[in-house]
Amino acid sequence: MSKQELISDIDILTEEQQQSEEACGVQVSEEENTGKNRKVYIESYGCQMNFSDSEIVSSIMKREGFDTTSDFSKADVVFLNTCSIREKAEQTVRNRLSQFNKVKEDRPEMMIGVLGCMAERLKDKLLEEEKIVDMVVGPDAYRDLPTLIKQVDDGNKAVNVFLSKEETYADISPVRLDSNGVSAFISIMRGCDNMCSFCVVPFTRGRERSRDPHSIVAEAKELFDKGYREVTLLGQNVDSYKWSSEENNKGRLERKEKKESDVSIVNFANLIEMVAKISPDLRVRFSTSHPKDITDEVLETMNKYENICNYIHLPAQSGNSRVLKLMNRTYDREWYIDRVDAIRRIIGDDCGISSDMIAGFCTETEEEHQDTLTLMDYVKYDFSYMFFYSERPGTLAAKKYEDDIPLKVKKRRLQEIIDKQREHSLERNKKAIGKVHKVLVEGTSKRSDEQLQGRNSENKVIIFPRGNQEKGQYVNVLVHDCTPATLFGEVVE
Repeated sequence: MSKQELISDIDILTEEQQQSEEACGVQVSEEENTGKNRKVYIESYGCQMNFSDSEIVSSIMKREGFDTTSDFSKADVVFLNTCSIREKAEQTVRNRLSQFNKVKEDRPEMMIGVLGCMAERLKDKLLEEEKIVDMVVGPDAYRDLPTLIKQVDDGNKAVNVFLSKEETYADISPVRLDSNGVSAFISIMRGCDNMCSFCVVPFTRGRERSRDPHSIVAEAKELFDKGYREVTLLGQNVDSYKWSSEENNKGRLERKEKKESDVSIVNFANLIEMVAKISPDLRVRFSTSHPKDITDEVLETMNKYENICNYIHLPAQSGNSRVLKLMNRTYDREWYIDRVDAIRRIIGDDCGISSDMIAGFCTETEEEHQDTLTLMDYVKYDFSYMFFYSERPGTLAAKKYEDDIPLKVKKRRLQEIIDKQREHSLERNKKAIGKVHKVLVEGTSKRSDEQLQGRNSENKVIIFPRGNQEKGQYVNVLVHDCTPATLFGEVVE
């Protein structure tokens, strides 16, 4: 099955979003042949955090004597790094496990493991009831992989889904998978404390803890020295990044902060400034921001440094305050609009803003759905990730609320959101026509080897004719045309 077929199977991307497969889709490990005795295949689903985790896993496996492969039939160990955000993604993982097990019938020594967000919830079913995996490993237990692999080698099943309050993998240098050699992810924190009622992340990834900022800066500098020109700082909620040399658990740190006024703390605004100072030629992006936490200090720091990109992913989920309260988002429509206004005031109208939207959450009325559409009209997002509500077992919403919106209604509301977003994406992209944009060349366009593609500061993909430019260069491109998803232009001096 090809990468594109996998993405189609997951069914989570609109046509416009397929330009950003790396942000929400599937990644497969690349072929590597350095003469190691065994090979590992890693297939990752979902978000950038999962892809970043797979790079950590690859690093640990490399130390243990494994090369990576892009062909699971040749692998000694097959890992599926899973996503539990939507039911469709779980169905896809089960389908893939069935395919892997068919190969295992002829190669019984092949080891199959499930990593990540499905691990805790489905460990008993996958290991004991269905008997379709050898190993289940949670996102905080990757250091234990060598021990777990040895257990399987010895003929036993292996499991570790312990959620840590300390683990950040700060000392592990990730092996970059499926990388263009220009852009890389850096995980700055793990876990989430927000407890949104529809979300499984706090249960699958544990409580928030922030990584040592000095290790983050060191990793970014190492990437820059290797030729990378863009890093994306990753966290479930980057704006709540908070670190002290005395404590890296956010809850405990905030309690200590209240008692001791002299506690030295690095916040997210401090961190992005530290990374931006590495070099003006290193672009800095980040994801994801939470509307309740993004501060004017962060926006002012972005405005201060040209190499901190003018782009913010600010998920709204809904435009109605009652629905937002049911979702436990801890902000209302007015608060969200205030944060959008602050972005426009401090950074400017050109700053790209994207969102996540959920159609048909529990008890959502037609009028409340209209509030989502009018919020979209107010903000005019550059693009959005758009879904209809999918109840996830174990969440507050599953326990407390009835999933009472008919599927047909959910799909109709979602289509209205998609149509609205397509309209706004085109409108926003048209504003780029006639302007010169600084573009970081990422490689050849998917459309033609005669074209190159890259992104501007606002995270818009720009395609232009191939000249003498090379991957990793900055070029100035005059945009002359666009679609809702892409800008087209010519290189200018």
